[in-house]
Amino acid sequence: MEFNYSEEQLALQDTLQRFISRDYDFDKRRKFSASTLGYSAEAWSQFAELGLLALPFPEEYGGLGGNAVDVMLVMEQFGQGLLLEPYLSTVVTCGGLIRDAAPAPMKQQLLPQIAAGKLKIALAVYEAAGRYELSYVGCTAQDSGGSRRLSGRKTVVLDGASADYFLVSARNGGAVGDRDGISLFLVPRDAKGLTVAAYPTQSGARAADLLLENVTVGADALIGAPSRALPIIERAVDRAVAALCAEALGIINALNQATLNYLKTRKQFGVAIGTFQALKHKMADMLIAAEQSRSMAIIAAVHADSEDAADRHRAISAAKAYIGQSGRLVGQSAVQMHGGMGVVDELIVSHYFKRLTMIDLTFGDADYHLASFSDTLRPAKAS
Repeated sequence: MEFNYSEEQLALQDTLQRFISRDYDFDKRRKFSASTLGYSAEAWSQFAELGLLALPFPEEYGGLGGNAVDVMLVMEQFGQGLLLEPYLSTVVTCGGLIRDAAPAPMKQQLLPQIAAGKLKIALAVYEAAGRYELSYVGCTAQDSGGSRRLSGRKTVVLDGASADYFLVSARNGGAVGDRDGISLFLVPRDAKGLTVAAYPTQSGARAADLLLENVTVGADALIGAPSRALPIIERAVDRAVAALCAEALGIINALNQATLNYLKTRKQFGVAIGTFQALKHKMADMLIAAEQSRSMAIIAAVHADSEDAADRHRAISAAKAYIGQSGRLVGQSAVQMHGGMGVVDELIVSHYFKRLTMIDLTFGDADYHLASFSDTLRPAKAS
């Protein structure tokens, strides 16, 4: 299948590349990461002006009506520039979930604000004992006179440090691990009983753990059908995984370019080390991994908007597993060929490798998705 970007997509790609080279170089990125906010508020405003924050939303809510392939283009550039802004959590994951499943008044309230860069939302659906299983929900939602009282803990909430709202999964029926009995609620950051413990991640971004102690939310905070929220959460996470595949692709390409440049300029025994046969072979392996990763990222993006949950999850798990393995190969090879300089904080190569490692661990690592994909190949059990 031939895959080419449209003229509009290529124009957007060019705009992003010029922005990153002009306003988001490596030194600035390090300053943004070390700041209290953890990213650039100015860059976030510029994303709003460029229409990036409105990209996947319908026009009726101030959006541009983009699809998952458009998001892939943006996330690939985010990867190459190692951008820190909460685009994945706010726009792709939570914004997409609200677009797909929230009641109309909530869409009308939240989506235009996200598009304008005035609102950030984080997904709080993972718990410490559940590892990557979205059905592992011990956080409870108890009826309280038409409202719900939420109690429990959520861990590693991406970009939770700067979020204005959280989408919190809580159980109002069934046992921990059951697919049924899970509901999803919109919880404001300043809700009484909510404690946010923020911390930096290894890749320079921010995350948070949440403690909910009898946090009361009204009936209008419910997203989707009560006790039936797991499918809409899984769909949002699938889209996020597809976007992460695109980000990883951008990093893999950037690492390949940085390594190739180094091989051409670093000399040993009076010649460029890129002339050594062993390093040529390793570089070839990295380039092959990049091309195969691009194919898998495209497959993930094409399937991300699919209504067939099983087909969507199978394709995206395959992409995440393969790109996780390719990212490790490329990252380790790049560090090795840079020698001791490959791990120093002053060189962007080490930061690329850290981010690739974090991407592999986010929303399920390569082993998890490989097992998930292999499970889809099993014949159905006879009833």
